[in-house]
Amino acid sequence: MKRLIARNDNTLNDGTFSYSCTSGKGGRRPALEKTEGDGASPIGFWPLKRVYYRPDRIAEPETGLPTIKLAPDDGWCDDPADPNYNKPVKRPYAASHEIMWRDDHAYDVVVELAHNDDPTLPGRGSAIFMHVMHDDCRPTEGCIALAIDDLLQILRLADTTTCLVIEP
Repeated sequence: MKRLIARNDNTLNDGTFSYSCTSGKGGRRPALEKTEGDGASPIGFWPLKRVYYRPDRIAEPETGLPTIKLAPDDGWCDDPADPNYNKPVKRPYAASHEIMWRDDHAYDVVVELAHNDDPTLPGRGSAIFMHVMHDDCRPTEGCIALAIDDLLQILRLADTTTCLVIEP
């Protein structure tokens, strides 16, 4: 099993290299204390599930993970009362959702983490990803973000046994 360690000093270590990263503006919280919209990154051990990417901006990432092309109508439900909470949805969508096809570059590459998905608990956090860091390196809404070149390098070595560990 391959581990990526997101440390609280804003670095991510893959066992060989260390990369700069950002995490949630709400700090880090134990997963059982995480709530929707708190801006916190969930402390824990999260398998990498699949990679979404913008085919109009980048080529399909080289990775051992499943890849999915994003489309302009892609969203991710963040409404705890909706049956599709913490799942991909197609827009327009009546319940609250995150837009996956963004104007900025944060979701040019998005790695879905196995956070709050087995089972999905309403209100315990949705759309926790590993994605592209903003140019100004600002904190995320709870995700882990890296420079695009670093994220693509990590994905080249990632497969279905790779996990992200978010430390306290």
